[in-house]
Amino acid sequence: MSANDNLSRAEAADIRIEGVNLSYGKTHVLKDVSLAIEPGEFFAFLGPSGCGKTTLLRLIAGFNVAQTGSVRIGGAEVADLPPWKRDVGMVFQSYALWPHMSVARNVAFGLEERHLPRDEIVRRVDEALELVELKHLRDRKPSQLSGGQQQRVALARTIAVRPKVLLLDEPLSNLDAKMRVQVRSELRELQSRLGITTIFVTHDQEEANSICDRVAVFNDGAIQQVGTPIELYDRPANLFVANFLGTANILDGKAAGAGEARRFEVAGGGHFVIPADAPVEDGARLVFRPQDAMIGLPAGEGPAGAVVTREFLGATMRYVVRIGDGDIMIDVPHRAGAAQFQPGDRVGVTLDPARAMFLAR
Repeated sequence: MSANDNLSRAEAADIRIEGVNLSYGKTHVLKDVSLAIEPGEFFAFLGPSGCGKTTLLRLIAGFNVAQTGSVRIGGAEVADLPPWKRDVGMVFQSYALWPHMSVARNVAFGLEERHLPRDEIVRRVDEALELVELKHLRDRKPSQLSGGQQQRVALARTIAVRPKVLLLDEPLSNLDAKMRVQVRSELRELQSRLGITTIFVTHDQEEANSICDRVAVFNDGAIQQVGTPIELYDRPANLFVANFLGTANILDGKAAGAGEARRFEVAGGGHFVIPADAPVEDGARLVFRPQDAMIGLPAGEGPAGAVVTREFLGATMRYVVRIGDGDIMIDVPHRAGAAQFQPGDRVGVTLDPARAMFLAR
């Protein structure tokens, strides 16, 4: 997407959510949610279906009403304001384009509803369409566009009204895998150029990790953790975050020994050396990423087990090794001609103690 010199950067606003509770009858959908989003930040709400992320997005937009709590945009309380007075723009999962209107008329719709002068409407429509590289398709109908082009029209329509906050409700879900990768990169570039505070709702952790500054991970109506994608991946706050954000090995067992003999005894047999000062709560599980373990011939430093399966993933070879009562995934960088283990081979597994995490819930 190319920038337009006439399109001014947005007056980015911060968003402050405090103590929000929202229920539909007896179903508690949002549970004491508090969150701070900074001006100009590209922020993601990430979580499985039904976790409350879209409900919170619609609450910010003004389409939902909470029983308790505060929602402030740019320092102003908006909980009692209707959607059209909140200065936010929303791109829906379905794009919500008018099928009988041309591309240009769809983009102009919000401006016409605001009763702007005709010359101002024409100028803003041209600027928005140029920004998303669709000016040459201004006279086409939505049915004559690809899914990616329709998504750009929906973005252009929202950008044209120059909101302080841009809300994106799973905008890439209707695109094929290749187009999603292309469009998410374009979204990141566009958001950076406009400087607009943006919230991106998705259940796809790769989408959130690749384009967003920070992420709030949701589950069962509550925020589990907030941080940068790297922070969440490297230091998850609980088992849900560890398991949802990437692939993780999660092993039952217990800590034993002291000093250099400190170890985590895996349920069913075998143990891993762990730091002497590692705090391990009762009931905590050992958690580590597949790339943080190494596979080799059986030795005394770590547990031994049999290779269950081997999966070639292109850049890596993923082994699954049975240790005690559980299976461990180990990712090994693939190199042409390198020796490989076969299913049934007896192997040893070692873990960098610094990469071991202990999570109780």
